Amino acid sequence: MPTQHLTCSAEELMHVVDSVHAMPFPSQEERAADRWGGPGYHVVVLVKSQDFWEDRSPETVEEAEESIAADFAGLAVLLTERWGAPEAVDLASYLGLDFPDPDFEAPEPMGFLSNLAGSMQVWRPPASDRWVALAIGQADPEWPLQLLAAFGEGSALPG
Repeated sequence: MPTQHLTCSAEELMHVVDSVHAMPFPSQEERAADRWGGPGYHVVVLVKSQDFWEDRSPETVEEAEESIAADFAGLAVLLTERWGAPEAVDLASYLGLDFPDPDFEAPEPMGFLSNLAGSMQVWRPPASDRWVALAIGQADPEWPLQLLAAFGEGSALPG
């Protein structure tokens, strides 16, 4: 799986999506390189930019954003051709800010994703009890931008 950003072909990214989509969900939390999961979900980093510790110039950041966005768009076209139009899911509600319960904990992978991205595009493959999502996220301004694919049980996502 790609780790440093070199624009990948949409077909290469689709191959990774197909591979992870076919994997069984682990019975407990596990991590392997740029893929991790737990009961009912997987998350994989498909592509990531360089980090921005040394160079956070607008040109460098813009180039990375455009490149990751191009990878997202190319893969989204293939997913849409296969499974139809995606739905946008706002991840802000999974941060727990709207809940008076201080012990609120979002289910995974939404808890993780909501700390990196504001939204995700979700496809629901027919004849599957899973959903597949794409998001572009960044943990902190100095950290790499990431194109993430998430996979979850249908029941874990309202709709």
